[in-house]
Amino acid sequence: MIKQGNKETAGTAREAMLEALPRVRRFALSLTGNRHDADDLLQNTVERVLDRGVPEQVDVGRWMFKVCKNLWIDELRAHSVRARASASPELAEEPVVSGEAVAFGELELREVDRAMASLPDEQRLVLALVAVEGLTYREAAEVLDTPLGTIMSRLARARASLVSRLQGPRAAAAKQPETSDE
Repeated sequence: MIKQGNKETAGTAREAMLEALPRVRRFALSLTGNRHDADDLLQNTVERVLDRGVPEQVDVGRWMFKVCKNLWIDELRAHSVRARASASPELAEEPVVSGEAVAFGELELREVDRAMASLPDEQRLVLALVAVEGLTYREAAEVLDTPLGTIMSRLARARASLVSRLQGPRAAAAKQPETSDE
């Protein structure tokens, strides 16, 4: 049960939570990049909201976005710590890979990433909330605890970057000279 006031308020909060689930799931998918991780993130979000409740006078849907974002950031940090620990030579079971091999692997990985996944986290978060989920700039600013002007700036940079990345291959192909068999 959602911890919030009386039974009537709790019922309204539950309905709001159920209504927000599809939007929060899409948001989780935009953060994680795959359905399985998004479903796990959504489940963790729901569990956290049910366990800890929703503050009074707070929109349940926006609160769920905020909880989802925070859980995702926590997971990224934990993953980073695990990756650093596993890369430590004293913890490695296998020989340490050369820096050149690591750099080559990272270049390949960057080439495979989709346009949205290649955006900085701050831009991807704002783009997901505003363009995908339809939140207003002000609502996104509240969810991310970020000034409104910063939200607008990040969104503009994210859109410009996406256009550049998505048109890059087409623009490069258009610049190649035509060849003839003469």
